[in-house]
Amino acid sequence: MDLGEVNHQRIKTNGIWLHVVEKGSGPLVLLLHGFPEFWYSWRHQITFLASHGYHVVAPDLRGCGDSDSPLSPSSYTVLHLAGDLVGLLDYFGEQQAFVVGHDWGAVLGWHLSLFRPDRVRGLIAMSTPYYPRDPAAKPIESFTAKFGDGLYISQFQEPGRAERAFARYDYLTVMKKFLLINKTDLLVAPGGMEIIDHLQTPAVLPPWITEEELQVYADKFEESGFTGPLNYYRAMDLNWELCAPWQGAKVTVPTKCIFGDKDVGF
Repeated sequence: MDLGEVNHQRIKTNGIWLHVVEKGSGPLVLLLHGFPEFWYSWRHQITFLASHGYHVVAPDLRGCGDSDSPLSPSSYTVLHLAGDLVGLLDYFGEQQAFVVGHDWGAVLGWHLSLFRPDRVRGLIAMSTPYYPRDPAAKPIESFTAKFGDGLYISQFQEPGRAERAFARYDYLTVMKKFLLINKTDLLVAPGGMEIIDHLQTPAVLPPWITEEELQVYADKFEESGFTGPLNYYRAMDLNWELCAPWQGAKVTVPTKCIFGDKDVGF
């Protein structure tokens, strides 16, 4: 698709370099992608919002796309990610931004709003609700107890495991399996099976995406690999520990939460 003139740049923030795409002028809107994605997921919204008077910034979040990818999973906590975004706001000289997040981007939007409500004008969270912290149990323990070891989040914990499983497929197939999940594809693999093997590869593409667009994702992940994005899951228990000071705190910024009725998370 034709994005028109977008500006690509790398910005130093919080000790790393983030690649961002920006377009337009006006109030700042941050568009935060999910897994397994990068800025390109917002290609339609970037042009639309810019044409409606907004300064749109869509970063490749740390570990993704053309942004830096620290090696340690402990560098992917919500505190690191929120710090990256505060640095972007400072770089653009903006006190506040509208924040739109999907999937992990929504998790990040919720936590940025929790940690720094002074920097968020409003939040739109897509596909992921705000989960209050359970003081009694770490998330991986809770998820595994509820869904078993076949849950994708549980399988993603061991460094290298998912990467090895994904490597049995070409990158385009991996993208199709994850980006085209439908409601019947529960993200829990049967015993002894990897989640990537369990997910179906659709024979026919849905009308909202083309083979060429999927190939853009495949090419980017062939360059960057999957370890950075998988490290978000590997930091979930560490997030739980680090967020203890916010136990019982509420998100107070104006918020809209959007779900699709066929979203597997719904």
